[in-house]
Amino acid sequence: MIRLIKGGEPLPKREEAVMQNVEAAVRNIIADVRARGDEALLEYGRRFDCAELNALQVTEAEIEEACAKISPEVISALNKAAENIRAFHSMQKREGFRIQKGDVILGQRITPVDRAGIYVPGGTACYPSTVLMDAIPASIAGVSEIIMATPAGKDGTILPEVLTAAKLAGVTKIFKMGGAQAIAALAYGTESVPRVDKIVGPGNIYVATAKRMVFGQVGIDMVAGPSEILIVADSSAKAKVVAADMLSQAEHDVMASSILVTTDMALAEAVQAELEVQIPQLPRRDICRRSIDENSFIVVVDSIERAIEISNSIAPEHLELCVEDPFALLDLVKHAGSIFMGNNAPEALGDYLAGPNHTLPTSGTARFSSPLSVDDFIKKSSFTYYTYEALGEVKDAIAALANKEGLQAHAKSATIRFEEVE
Repeated sequence: MIRLIKGGEPLPKREEAVMQNVEAAVRNIIADVRARGDEALLEYGRRFDCAELNALQVTEAEIEEACAKISPEVISALNKAAENIRAFHSMQKREGFRIQKGDVILGQRITPVDRAGIYVPGGTACYPSTVLMDAIPASIAGVSEIIMATPAGKDGTILPEVLTAAKLAGVTKIFKMGGAQAIAALAYGTESVPRVDKIVGPGNIYVATAKRMVFGQVGIDMVAGPSEILIVADSSAKAKVVAADMLSQAEHDVMASSILVTTDMALAEAVQAELEVQIPQLPRRDICRRSIDENSFIVVVDSIERAIEISNSIAPEHLELCVEDPFALLDLVKHAGSIFMGNNAPEALGDYLAGPNHTLPTSGTARFSSPLSVDDFIKKSSFTYYTYEALGEVKDAIAALANKEGLQAHAKSATIRFEEVE
């Protein structure tokens, strides 16, 4: 049963995933892919995914065949989700700027990365929503090549919903590869897989570790940990709804964390009981059971302001404000990946349809990082122009600072332009 914490009792510390040789295994996989390329990828596909593949890249014929298999209901849902995601992320697109003051011109240019890699968990899993969330911002940013990696199932195919979403989102090429080996291929390239400039997307501990290890050779979005939700609730919330929202995260992983912070003891006890009713009804009940028992808890506090303080200290991936007036609390929230306002905005709304990105900072990293966005696929370059006269007005200041730092060549580069040349 989920822990119920009252008054000033200390909060449990979040357990961390046990690494146990993960880093060593991932380091070996990366080295192997760099050395053997496609041969290594095909071998890992057989070993880890039980997929006998003749080729890594998905063909156009496979994509067209997949799209033909999708029901009209799912196609409609994917199109609606894509429309909302595109509309929201289009507002994130930014322009450069140019400032001119006399003979001086300064500015900033915004340019997309040339090639982005998106990782989508696969095999028996089906995450077309992740395809849309990762690829559409890249497309809006102007990325010319969007390379998708996802593991094939045992039959050597990728689920049709995933391929259909990739087509809708503007993915350029799709490769049947997963795990740390896929991250290595995207980072360094192989005979078939082009090297990318940035890798985004969620994955298991092997994927996350590989992303951390290749960072510097390529950019990454974040190193994601287990999923988490924190719900701040007052007496307006309903126990059945709150319990369901907590379980929407618990079913992800045994390491997932679901937290309720409430001012209402009756609600806390009702949610505690309701979880016991709902867990046995779920197909992923065993995962939910461990997540709720081992990594989740309920806290009863004396004020909503204190509830928000606790939330800010945890910096959750998902924050639900299940209160009567959520907008009265919004300015108090300092750290959260994505905020769901009121009693009619379940976190699943954000996972699938609303439009804001569902690739979010976890494990408290919302203190300093943000959801995946168009910004993840762009670079900013500054530019500077001075006339001869304008440089003459500041050359002595440049030289003074450069000499103070012991960098005489820097100083000379500014003053030499004003020396007589024989």
